Amino acid sequence: MRHSLIKAAAVSSVAALSLAACGGSDSTGDSTSAEGGSGSDVKACLAYDVGGRGDQSFNDSAAKGLDKAKDELKVEIAEVEASQGENDAAREDRLNQLIESGCTDIIAVGYIYAKAVGGAAKENSDIQFAIIDDASEDSAGENVAQLTFAEEQGSYLVGAAAALKSKSNKVGFIGGVDVPLINKFQAGFEAGAKAVNPDIEVSTKYLAEDGSGFADPAKGQTAAEGMYDNGADVVYHAAGGSGSGVFKAAKAAKKMAIGVDSDQALTAEEDVRDVILTSMVKNVDVAVYDHIKAVTEGDMQSGNIVFDLKAGGVDYSTTGGKVDDIKDKLDGYKQEIVDGKVTVPTK
Repeated sequence: MRHSLIKAAAVSSVAALSLAACGGSDSTGDSTSAEGGSGSDVKACLAYDVGGRGDQSFNDSAAKGLDKAKDELKVEIAEVEASQGENDAAREDRLNQLIESGCTDIIAVGYIYAKAVGGAAKENSDIQFAIIDDASEDSAGENVAQLTFAEEQGSYLVGAAAALKSKSNKVGFIGGVDVPLINKFQAGFEAGAKAVNPDIEVSTKYLAEDGSGFADPAKGQTAAEGMYDNGADVVYHAAGGSGSGVFKAAKAAKKMAIGVDSDQALTAEEDVRDVILTSMVKNVDVAVYDHIKAVTEGDMQSGNIVFDLKAGGVDYSTTGGKVDDIKDKLDGYKQEIVDGKVTVPTK
């Protein structure tokens, strides 16, 4: 049974909106915030993964695409956030809240929404749905666009960067949860590092068995400290908000770290930005914006839409200048992937 929508007061800026909707990891996930637009009949709504707006990574990238759609396409928007430890029924109930609020295009941020999207889409064939990072049968439907990325390709490039910069020949990978999606990051990172140095040692650690692994900076810091203590001098995280702990550990150890999803040398806390070698940029904002734009143009999307290196869906960042001296080599690896000369593993 659908719960009633809990409405939030209108706010005058996106910054204020984020505070109302996604004030932090203690959010119950039951609040909904909306902000009006004009000039479009589309109401685009985001259901965030754990951590919500403000995670400096995955969710924030999605939020950036939503904000752009509001500003440029003049669509009305609304946002809700997932809670720790909730089940599929609670997630589907959250999507139904958005439907009751008048949302015409609902984008679920993260594979945890797969079953919820599948269920809600079947019951609401007139609503356009999209899900990020899932292309399973659970979420499939004629009114569901599955927006996925070639994370392994971008991870290959930052893996190469790690190996080129490592002086100890030891690097590390920290994942939020040990699932196929995050395994793609690990597989690409290891492949890229070993393409540069076949003998390099890659340590790996997953933080949790559920979504809490993406919102626990303390666990991220502890895992990274262990890797740095064991000789790793570059650690790459694919752990969402937990990555802030990885950066703190790198700062304390005077080592380097690699960000994920967003260009974290721009989004992380200022005091740790100088330890970020590069980031595997996953342009979730592009996928979100392009999807909403298509809907405003009357294009109801369905099926798996892949954003790979060739399409600009993933890349590596150069903010801070720490990879300027190896950029030519990284771009060479990039071109090999785009040209099909290198196929990056996903497992």
